[in-house]
Amino acid sequence: MAARRMPTLFLSHGSPLLAIEDSAARRFLTALGPRLPRPAAVVVFSAHHDAGRVEITSSANPRTIHDFGGFPRELYALQYRAPGAPELAVQVRELLLDADIDAALEPRRGLDHGAWIPLHLMYPAADRPVVQVSIDSARDPAWHLALGRALRPLRDSGVLLIGSGGATHNLGLYMHSAGRGEDSPPPPWVAQFNDWLATATTEGRYDDLVHYRERAPYAAENHPTPEHFLPLFATLGAAREDEHGVRLHASYDRGLLSLDDYAFGFAE
Repeated sequence: MAARRMPTLFLSHGSPLLAIEDSAARRFLTALGPRLPRPAAVVVFSAHHDAGRVEITSSANPRTIHDFGGFPRELYALQYRAPGAPELAVQVRELLLDADIDAALEPRRGLDHGAWIPLHLMYPAADRPVVQVSIDSARDPAWHLALGRALRPLRDSGVLLIGSGGATHNLGLYMHSAGRGEDSPPPPWVAQFNDWLATATTEGRYDDLVHYRERAPYAAENHPTPEHFLPLFATLGAAREDEHGVRLHASYDRGLLSLDDYAFGFAE
């Protein structure tokens, strides 16, 4: 039987506390895995794997990277022991090279929290092979579209492609917002960008998305640096032209980080 075409996802991973503290976003991701077709493997574009040349994890047993500081000891004790997929990593590299995108296998790197925290919630059994692919924050959204488009054929062999970043990500402001409650409403400049993103994605206004810095309200305020938004474009590139986005989940952390999640080609 032929593998079912997998959807492609953009997930907002927010704070690492997502892994251990109850929230609407955590409950959504915990329920999401069983709603999806069971993937043969998972490929993750993570905001926290940022490199000048595309790097592809190729270890058979990627380690869990705790690439954050100042959090509860419980968080550092978590290990996500999903197997790697060296043969898939080679296939990913070949597809990228065929698209004239320079790429290299990286056998020493493990899974950073942009990859393993969402997967820990979606697939807690850690039984799905995982490959992580880097982004390049020096490149523009159009380049990341091409990155995702090159890997689009993997969806037809049962591979789930995930972009892990953040719908909004002003980390500096968030780090100084401890006085805000977890359920604080978003200020207008966050809500307006987030609503614009939802409308542009669900209406298929992909040219607007690619030019979000010029066309979206408060783009620079919500993404002072682009790395958490760029995985969206890899996700979008992996979508087919007739697959408009669906917003699967909407919530905020302190009203500043949007934890919205999107899918392309999703059907229950």
